[in-house]
Parts: sequence; C-alpha cells; structure tokens
Amino acid sequence: MRIVVAMSGGVDSSTAAALLKEQGHDVIGVTLKTHTAAHHQARVCCTTDVLNDALRVALHLQIPFEVQNCQEAFGREVILPFVAAYQDGRTPNPCIACNERIKFGLLWERARALGATRIATGHYARLETDSHGRTALRRGRDAAKDQSYFLYRQVAVLDRALFPVGGYTKVEVRALAARFGLPVAEKIESQEICFVGADGYAATVERLAGGGRPGPILDPAGKVLGRHDGVHHFTLGQRHGLGVSAPTPLYVTAIDAMSGEVRVGRQEDLLVRVVELADVVWGERAIGPDQVVGVQQRYRDRARPARVRLGEKGRAIVTFVEPTPRAAPGQAAVVYDGDEVLGGGVVVRSHVEVTPAVHA
Repeated sequence: MRIVVAMSGGVDSSTAAALLKEQGHDVIGVTLKTHTAAHHQARVCCTTDVLNDALRVALHLQIPFEVQNCQEAFGREVILPFVAAYQDGRTPNPCIACNERIKFGLLWERARALGATRIATGHYARLETDSHGRTALRRGRDAAKDQSYFLYRQVAVLDRALFPVGGYTKVEVRALAARFGLPVAEKIESQEICFVGADGYAATVERLAGGGRPGPILDPAGKVLGRHDGVHHFTLGQRHGLGVSAPTPLYVTAIDAMSGEVRVGRQEDLLVRVVELADVVWGERAIGPDQVVGVQQRYRDRARPARVRLGEKGRAIVTFVEPTPRAAPGQAAVVYDGDEVLGGGVVVRSHVEVTPAVHA
C-alpha cells in the first residue's frame, strides 16, 4: 500500500513512518509548511531546523520526501478563523480545523496525486474494525497523550486515515524511535499551537488583526470592576489575568463582543446542563435519545455523562446528566461511547436548566 506520512520532524510522525516502512508499505514523507518562521514567533514548527529534521528522518529511512507549501490555505482556513473567533469573544480550536482542512483535506489531494490510498499521522488515536467491517476511531492507548478529541471531524473519512503510534505509549514510541535509529528519537516535543507566538494568544491576534473590542469588566450585579483592552484577552471560565481583584476568586462567565462587556462571577456560575452544538459531524453509529454517552468539551477534560439529540442542518442538543462546567463558544464537544469517537460539533451556547424550548 502506498501511504503518505505527514512528517512534522518530531518523534511521533517519524516513528509512524518507520513503522509503516517496516511493515512493507510504500511510504512517502511530506512536510506541510503552514507558515513562515517570522510568523512563528519562537515556536518549533515550520522552521528550517524542523524541515531539516524531517528530511534527515526520510533520508535515514530511505523514503521519498517533499515539502508542501500550504501557507495560503493555512492562513485562510486556520489562522484567519482563529483571529476572527477571538475578536468575536469565542475560543476556537485551530488544531481541529488544521486536521480537517489541511492534513485530511489539502494533503489528501496531494496524496491521491502521488497514488497513495492513505494518509498517516503521528496522532495518538486508534482505528479498529469490528466483525461487521465497520471502522471505529478510538482513544489512543496512552491516556495522557490521547489526541482523538482533535480528530472527531475525521469520523466521516476514516477510510483515508492511519494512526500507527496510537497503540503505543509515548515511552514506547521513543523506544521504537531509538530502535529504528531515528535522529529525532530524543527530540523535545512542542504542545503549543504552532502559529501562536511565545507572547500568547492575545498578542498573536493583535499582531495579525489589531485585537478586539475594549470595554468594562462587570460583576454579576452589573457593577464595573475595571476595564480591559479587548475581548480577545478573555475566554469563558478564565480565572487568571483578569486585571481586577476581589475577596474570592472570579471567573469569566460571559463575553459580549459587540458591547465589549466581560462579566465575571463565581465558579458555580459556570455550571450548565444543556449545550447547543452546530456544524456537527457524525460517524456510522446511531444513538437513541435516551442513550447515555460521554461528551468531552475540552482537550484536557474528561468525557461527562450526557444524552445527545441530533437535529437537522448539523445541529445537536447535549443534555448533561449532572451540571457541568460551561465550555466557551467555539470549543469542540466530542461525543464518546466508551473510548470510541461517535462524532461532535462546535459549542454555540449553553443553558443552566433543561427547558421545554430546548427539546422542542
């Protein structure tokens, strides 16, 4: 089988390429150049060193290698929506957009042109086929590294994906890299968003688009506690860096991008029962309205028991069994049955109580 491996120059994707080569596949390495080092601002993606690391691995494995310049598409499909979301008071997840539109979109077109039938990445997730021939996307074996959350939009295109390291722990992957003699076996990994500068999200938004609307910071009663320089400095649930003081901890509970108002309150003010989703992607598994599944609203969170009602035009209603911390609009809510990813969507709004209108 001819397989294109998205090679980032890191240990995970490099080991994925080595495993596939060892299995006898016809492997081609491709590194995606998504932005320039100038935009990168001290991150470790798309620099000359990273490209050289990927090339060194390809030469070591004796596989064909190329760099695909996708800066224009990445800017249009990932960076600009990221900036617009923060200006609008939402909190996006650009890695999910990159996986869908760049890795399994743009790179897929290049893979087809090269005669490949699969794309492989270094994500920690697993694919399993059941007795009926249905392929399921599951959590990676290493719970601390599991990245299935970022891949929920691929449940509709699993026939083009491979995740060779998903059945291993990170320790085992490094051991495999050493066994293969890969020059990146001990390389330190980055866990940051690749195009966000070392000075943070807000500075990146300001550098690219000038920031968001300034306004007041209000307590639950509407009292002005202070002022801020732009809504792009805040995300729902944020506790630190608010620029105001109080005898008890305060959390961002609402952001109004039109007026510039940022409201703060108690942690319990963030608890909700119902979450509305848009732009829902779903796999082959159907679920009933009373079936309890797990819904994960943040990458570094757990899936919480809930019922999901799929609607029309890519909409869905999630009703949690117990009150749960509210996710910021723009974040992904991913639905699991055990460790299997069923689908998910983008959070648009949340409700404290279950109301008849929500279920109408």
